[in-house]
Amino acid sequence: MIDPSKIIRARREMTASHPRFERNEEDAAEGGCGVVGLACEVPVAGRHLFDSLEQMRNRGNGKGGGVAMVGLDANQFGVDESILANSYLYSVAYLNSAVRDAVEESFIHPNFHVDHVHEMPALATWKEDLPSLDTRPPDVVCYFLRPRESSLDEFVSTKLQEIIDPKDKEAATQEFVFHVTHSLNVEFYAKDGRTDAFVLSHGRDLLILKIVGYAEDVIRYYSLEDMTAHVWIGHHRYPTRGRVTHPGGAHPFGQGIDCALVHNGDFSNYVSVKDYLAQRGMEPLFFTDTEVGALAFDLHRRVYGYSMEHVIESLAPTSELDYVMLPEDKQEVYSAIQRTHIHGSPDGPWFFIIAQSEGSTHRLIGITDTSMLRPQVFAYQRGEVGIAFCGSEKQVIDAVLDSLASEDRRFWRRADQYWNARGGSYTDGGAFLFDVVRREDGSKELVMTNKFGDVVDTHPPGDYMSIFATEESPLGFSDTDPVLAYQSVLEALPHMSWPEALATIEAIEENASSAGREWSWKVLTLLLDRMYDTGSLRRSRWLDSVEASLIRTTYAARHQPCDGFIGQMAPGHRPSPTSDIQRIVVDARPYPPEGTDSLALELVALHEAGWKRFVILHCRGHRFIGNGFGPDTSNVEIDVLGAVGDYLGSGSDGMRITMHGNAQDQVAQIHKSGELVVHGDVGQCYGYGAKGGRLFVLGNAAGRPMINAVGSPKVIINGTALDYLAESFMAGDPLEGGGFVVINGMMFDQRGEMLSLETPYPGGNLFSLASGGAIYVRDPYKRLSDSQLNGGAFTEMTDLDWAVVEPLLQRNEEHFGIPLQRLLTVDGEVANPAEVYRKIIPVKSKTLHAEAAWAGHAD
Repeated sequence: MIDPSKIIRARREMTASHPRFERNEEDAAEGGCGVVGLACEVPVAGRHLFDSLEQMRNRGNGKGGGVAMVGLDANQFGVDESILANSYLYSVAYLNSAVRDAVEESFIHPNFHVDHVHEMPALATWKEDLPSLDTRPPDVVCYFLRPRESSLDEFVSTKLQEIIDPKDKEAATQEFVFHVTHSLNVEFYAKDGRTDAFVLSHGRDLLILKIVGYAEDVIRYYSLEDMTAHVWIGHHRYPTRGRVTHPGGAHPFGQGIDCALVHNGDFSNYVSVKDYLAQRGMEPLFFTDTEVGALAFDLHRRVYGYSMEHVIESLAPTSELDYVMLPEDKQEVYSAIQRTHIHGSPDGPWFFIIAQSEGSTHRLIGITDTSMLRPQVFAYQRGEVGIAFCGSEKQVIDAVLDSLASEDRRFWRRADQYWNARGGSYTDGGAFLFDVVRREDGSKELVMTNKFGDVVDTHPPGDYMSIFATEESPLGFSDTDPVLAYQSVLEALPHMSWPEALATIEAIEENASSAGREWSWKVLTLLLDRMYDTGSLRRSRWLDSVEASLIRTTYAARHQPCDGFIGQMAPGHRPSPTSDIQRIVVDARPYPPEGTDSLALELVALHEAGWKRFVILHCRGHRFIGNGFGPDTSNVEIDVLGAVGDYLGSGSDGMRITMHGNAQDQVAQIHKSGELVVHGDVGQCYGYGAKGGRLFVLGNAAGRPMINAVGSPKVIINGTALDYLAESFMAGDPLEGGGFVVINGMMFDQRGEMLSLETPYPGGNLFSLASGGAIYVRDPYKRLSDSQLNGGAFTEMTDLDWAVVEPLLQRNEEHFGIPLQRLLTVDGEVANPAEVYRKIIPVKSKTLHAEAAWAGHAD
């Protein structure tokens, strides 16, 4: 390893020889961004990201979009595998093509052997076909380069000033490329504000493309629809001010060798990180938070030679309870890292996604910071092919799977597992690495590890090879009550093969002709929503088949209406209901996710036309569903299927909304009354500012659920919450009609059996700054500690408390089939509620919070 001090000294000399560049106050502020990343064992074509990115346009404003690719197809660049693997793919964006000769004469040819030149195709009709583009994207030339020995030797002797070990030649080569890139960017981009050309990326088997526009426009403009890669990142930027009319400020950033980094968020300490880098000879040229993040990542990983665990720790330092829970030897190392690098650690909120090329390994990394204020979702699917994701929203992951499944039977439309990471967690670090590694036979294998290098099992049980149905179902359903029919399927399913299971689904559909569509709706929604044993069948694929059947059954109401269902024929079609019980089935796909022609506003118009019951099919990131219906909507029911967008049920005043799957961020914001039931997980800031109603979540909540809630909201989360549960909760006294939250701390295994989590609440800051309400936690083993509270205190659970909680848990059982008796069972015995649940209330007296405690300790 080359002495890092030698590299840093050389960088200082390089930047000292260049003019200084300062970011003005108005330069390049970031807003929220949208991002999706994937890693797959087989190459994925760019067209499969298109719908995903288009559905996420609200997270960008057309001022910056980009993609990164790792694990490319050599033939698509006109080179062989050896050149792709061993040459630097040096991609240069020419905003002024007239400078190309000068760039090549000044920086390319004097420093490199050119093995091949590939010019990225450009859409000639972009003005007509890409109306969202205001500026012509740059011409991009991909040079496949190897440093000239003479140039490299001169760099080592004059810049590094030492004789390097032969095994360190690769490290010297990488630093040489870094220097050439920085000098090129200074000369042709930063100096005098000329912005004529800049280097997009300079790694092996890696390419970055970015424009002033949206990321899906990158795919179209550069004809990436059929271009393949094993790792993809797509990013929408949402800059709010400053230098936003040039592609250099867009993500991804490829300043690091062999890597591309994007982020969603803001650095509140940009100047501090910039100064930290300046001390180590690095100068930002593009004036964005992401650029300094990319430089810091490369510094710690490549120059300092840190392990990936220690790189992540340097960027997202572990603190509070999570630090305390670490082994002592790890605490010692982490403490040293923090002391050394804390002023260069980006202060969030942020979420990083990084693509890396490390030899024959293609890598995707997702890192969550400890504030967890930026949305993030991870997922994987493991069938004949393994694929993993991280992104801003679940719906963008589902959009990629939907696109893949439409062309390739090896994929299906639902991931095996989705989860939100808890930044800095002592269990997994809140960061995950997805490596596509080469096997001995040349095929690829997806391996997932967490921050600590622990391998995460991505091989769920169950046969995923869904094939054709048998001719006859093993079950008959004639004249069977729908609940009994559902129970008969549950009893038989563990013993069924795929052909028998698919025949059973077909039989349920066919029985709708005699028993009615309402019968099939009841059976299929129970099969979709409840947790149970699927036997030898992969659960995610079985649910995909059930949901497809449910959609077919209800969608048929467009052409075959009945007393219970009628379908909307097209946007704007608003028939009159024949009765109060009739549902209107609305296909979400023709509607944009938001705006004046959105699905949300169409539902309001249908309600004004007399409709009270709605079934929404094929949600694809549609936002604000159930918003804007006005006061007193207790007679309204909405069922939602698909991948819903943000703000589901926000502002609801009486309606009942059922989400048949996971929901996203800001669910039930300022919810006033009614019921909102989520048969899955919820995202960030669930119930933000809620004022009332009853809210039920089958799974987990991400960061900051029920923040700033007031009045009387009553909530059950059957899983857990990541952190900051009920922050600034102001919901009165639950014994006098005020609000409260119940955390059951449960999970389900692959056979649908309910198990207690290791801890009912893993984070800290529980009830932080709360002034009213209560939290009831199922914690029979007293695993929660006072150290996890910040403004709350444990108190006695009384019979009066149970009289308030029990009715909500009974309703919870009706929604999810979670028996109240099972929740009260501990070690096989039914216990007294006061022995199972613990009550937490706000501390009435002045509480010394974390910041004050630290200041007091320092004195």
